[in-house]
Amino acid sequence: MSNASEFLGKHSLLPQSVDPRQCSIKMAEHMRSGLEGRIVDMPMIPTYLKGIGSVVPGRNAIVIDAGGTNYRTALAAFSPEGCHITGLKVCRMPGTEKPVTWDEFISFVADSIMPFTDYSDVIGFCFSYNADITPEMDGIVHRIDKEVVITGCEEQRIGRSLLAELEKRGVHGKKVVILNDTVAALLGGSVKLDQEKYSDFIGMICGTGLNTCASVSVSQITKLQGAFTGKMLINLESGTYSGIPSGDVDATVDEHSHNPGEKLMEKMCSGAYIGEVCHTAFRFAAAEGYIPVEVLTRMDAIPHFDGAVVDSLACGHDPFSLFDTEEEQLFAKDVALSLFERSARCAAANILAILNINDTGKSPEKPACVCAEGSLIARSKYFLTFLQKALKEAEEGPDARYVEIALGHDTTLPGSAVAALLNT
Repeated sequence: MSNASEFLGKHSLLPQSVDPRQCSIKMAEHMRSGLEGRIVDMPMIPTYLKGIGSVVPGRNAIVIDAGGTNYRTALAAFSPEGCHITGLKVCRMPGTEKPVTWDEFISFVADSIMPFTDYSDVIGFCFSYNADITPEMDGIVHRIDKEVVITGCEEQRIGRSLLAELEKRGVHGKKVVILNDTVAALLGGSVKLDQEKYSDFIGMICGTGLNTCASVSVSQITKLQGAFTGKMLINLESGTYSGIPSGDVDATVDEHSHNPGEKLMEKMCSGAYIGEVCHTAFRFAAAEGYIPVEVLTRMDAIPHFDGAVVDSLACGHDPFSLFDTEEEQLFAKDVALSLFERSARCAAANILAILNINDTGKSPEKPACVCAEGSLIARSKYFLTFLQKALKEAEEGPDARYVEIALGHDTTLPGSAVAALLNT
């Protein structure tokens, strides 16, 4: 890896440039600032949802998942065997094919859950767009993006709007709980596990974006207004963290993004950006003579130079015939592997910072559990392996931390049901 190592070192792209333990100390300081209302770059958003718990069998919840391309509704029923999803309906998210108004969106949502309203009075609504959660567990919309256009959505209260629409239809006495996908991953993943085995639970989305959720003692959340006790789930918005060591390739990716200066950690390590980081690194490499400039012309012809392409290169495959020689292919492989490992070490720092503020995961007999979901951690051949390697290294020394990864699949709907049932 001599040539690649030299190149990666010059541009702060080596995995060793991110020391998860050291990075976690500074990141934990930023987390505490966010909890105290002295926001540096991590908002640490209170969800007003209780921490981890178990749902009493026999209870049902109406569940909604609105985010990205698809919109889903179902009825979630709990038995001693777990959560059962019935009556699942999947369709395109309103606003993806043509713009819709907020009133049209809420009417659509009401239509979609009418078949379930006789079976439950609680609604768990996973709303994976930018919104502030209120003490009533409603959500105030800031913006809706991800190529979804819903006009007039700003400052609307999601739950209040839906309940008003249901009242018009003669449906009374419902309660809506709003949450996001990271919170749903935590609750949906933990409800399937023996919760007594673990000292802590963390929700992590490693997909297009990067985010985490944690259960934090309310005594640490000094910015809260009102009387709260016990623990509360916090949406960290950890992709906004800016303290991970980075270099000129990262700066270039940020400069050419649609939101320069924002979500800096996410741009270093999430699925949406790892292709762009790799592509930009190859541009630097060509300019410095590490690879032929002709490679760039071939790269530019690829419709989507994304994480899947980087994953192929990391495996030693060259599906688009970008490189001519074995030496060039080896350079590309080493760069791709390094970027995946650096990404995983960023995620490890995020996890260790949470354990730092919670003082958990200190015993191998009672480790912390990360309920993780997302395309990057589930589909990449390397990300999960590198993440586990970085967390294994954290088991050494007097300040050792112990972590298990519980890889989830489709936890959004069960997690939304748990949120609704534990908080109504």
